[in-house]
Amino acid sequence: MSLVYWIAVLVAVILGLAAGGYFFQHKLIYFPESELVATPADIGMEFEDVRFETRDGLQLHGWFVPAKERELVVLFCHGNAGNISQRLETVEVFHNLGLSVFIFDYRGFGQSQGGAPSEQDTYRDARAAWNYLQENKQIAPEKILLWGRSLGGPIAAAMAKENSPGGLVLESTFTSLTEVGEKIYPFLPVRRFSKYRYPTREFLQDTSCPVLIMHSSEDELIAYSFGQELFEIAKEPKRFLEMRGGHNEGHLVSGDDYLRAVRSFISELVENG
Repeated sequence: MSLVYWIAVLVAVILGLAAGGYFFQHKLIYFPESELVATPADIGMEFEDVRFETRDGLQLHGWFVPAKERELVVLFCHGNAGNISQRLETVEVFHNLGLSVFIFDYRGFGQSQGGAPSEQDTYRDARAAWNYLQENKQIAPEKILLWGRSLGGPIAAAMAKENSPGGLVLESTFTSLTEVGEKIYPFLPVRRFSKYRYPTREFLQDTSCPVLIMHSSEDELIAYSFGQELFEIAKEPKRFLEMRGGHNEGHLVSGDDYLRAVRSFISELVENG
């Protein structure tokens, strides 16, 4: 068979992959689980089971875990898989640092209503969580610490751009989802076909609160260079921690280094707040 034939086959395969990726992008991005495997009570923490509503009328689910002295409240935006019950070790870390925590599930995750979210849906859901803290808990914006891990990074950064939080933490996240796709699928026209942008870089450029960026040099999913670039973009005051371990375990493997960096950042926020 001629070279032209094989080129045509290759082009057809690439176009087929691109088309499949375009129409089923949500299945490549979101991996929700509905079953809650545990609650904060299972690890000895008191908590409030929270139901709150989005602007488009969906009821979302979250947990509010109060600290004895509530200097700061973490609004935690988790990544693209599972649900809040699989982040209890993170909630416990925050709690042990004396922070109150509000962790919630996006629509379609855990006990939150709705089907698979879109990018704009996840912003709506985080906005509803932010409003819940302000309106129902009467927490001032400067007392809220927005925290995004992985896909939660651009979501937290979007909220930081819209509001005036006490601080922003971006952990194991990226400059934009489009650029992640280009690294993983260099042979596909990702930028042209992508419906999901999650442009952390753009949000961060318009954010003025203190920022802590943490990324592992051993991250096998989101390149360390993304974290470095975000740090360069961020305005002062800013801090950076190089973590160890894979994408989903950097906060655990880094251990005391992680705790010291977070504790120091929190102390600075409280002193300057």
